[in-house]
Amino acid sequence: MLRVRDSMTREVITLGPEASAAEAWSLCREHRIRHIPVVQDGRLAGMVSDRDLRDVSPSSRDNRDAATLQWVRVGDMMTRSPVTISPFDTIDHAAREIYTRKIGCLPVVDEGELVGIVTSSDMMRALMDLVGAHGFGSWVEVEVPNEPGQLANLTDVIRNLKVNIAGVFVAPASRETYRSIVLRLETGKPVGIVNTLQEAGYRVITVESSSQESVHNPFEER
Repeated sequence: MLRVRDSMTREVITLGPEASAAEAWSLCREHRIRHIPVVQDGRLAGMVSDRDLRDVSPSSRDNRDAATLQWVRVGDMMTRSPVTISPFDTIDHAAREIYTRKIGCLPVVDEGELVGIVTSSDMMRALMDLVGAHGFGSWVEVEVPNEPGQLANLTDVIRNLKVNIAGVFVAPASRETYRSIVLRLETGKPVGIVNTLQEAGYRVITVESSSQESVHNPFEER
């Protein structure tokens, strides 16, 4: 089970509540980050985002407006008591929190101490790891009856072909009696696999290789 601790960023840039908005804005630009945890006395006090900083950024190049960033304090503009997550929570729980709350990140807190931060980019990287999307390989989407045992039967066919399965994704049933299983295979030439699956009675919907730019019809390769 993939946990938040496996995907979070551990080296977190933080500020105290007395830091200026100018300092926060400079850190965002320098490190190309969008969120900065605000820490006071070793505890998470709030979060400030690039959106918060834009709200107080000068609307013109007037030096009087630019000075605003110097006297506005992070503690006055931060989001207090932000939603947090534990490093021991599952990565799918973190993804649901980010999605349902429409936020860009979650500070990771263990016994009151900030130990990391997990962002939407971290979620994408974790998803790529889970489905085996890194490196060279192919995607093969197969339609199977919506009944128990189909995944095991399908992987048995692949196993007999001596091809490694890097990832598996079972899509929600699009029809009451059928659903799609997407396999990430460690091969750049899936033609023989497609033919074998079809001979075994499976309906192959789409095939895509990481070396190709678009999805194509597997029947065109026969």
